[in-house]
Amino acid sequence: MADIIDPAIGAYLLTHCTPPDEVLRDLAAETAAAFPGPSGMQISADEGALLTMLVRLVGARTAVEVGVFTGFSGLCIARGLPADGRLLCCDVSEEWTSVARRYWARAGVADKIDLRIAPAAETLKALPADPVIDFAFVDADKTGYRTYYDELLPRLRPGGLMVLDNTLQNGSVVDPAENGAAVVAIRQINDAIAADERVDSVLLPVRDGVTLVRKR
Repeated sequence: MADIIDPAIGAYLLTHCTPPDEVLRDLAAETAAAFPGPSGMQISADEGALLTMLVRLVGARTAVEVGVFTGFSGLCIARGLPADGRLLCCDVSEEWTSVARRYWARAGVADKIDLRIAPAAETLKALPADPVIDFAFVDADKTGYRTYYDELLPRLRPGGLMVLDNTLQNGSVVDPAENGAAVVAIRQINDAIAADERVDSVLLPVRDGVTLVRKR
């Protein structure tokens, strides 16, 4: 499929948002060097700036991240939280998150973050049922998105925001010939969100597609 964003526009965007500081630049560089294959899972700097801004706009104090990788998005979310804010991060990789831990400490946000190494579905299901989460970011295995959505939404406070990444699947969501498990799962969650009367939502063509879901 064609690029969602023209490469020239993508480069322009990166020069016209709050730039990543040295910590984020070093984290991105180390991730690319240490994990050249999966490094594409890391969000871009402009998407990171968007996450920080959204967390601040929501006035979030309690946040959840599903899918940590090496910690770029978690760092951006944590920076948007106040000093007493808390971020629960869910991942299954000790190797990748060991990098995250180092950079969270270097950035001075480690005390805000609770990292749980376990299947995210298990971690979320074990949370209290109270709707106290202000902000959630989902960027993990695509076939798990529906489960993560179903577990997070009841725990999101009214007016709280959930952000789901990769919801355009490089444009494959509109290609009927594409029927891989991830693409099918994303089509299904996109349809479910659009029909969910509990929320207001918008799917934005930011990088590989970012869906904003606000609980009514």
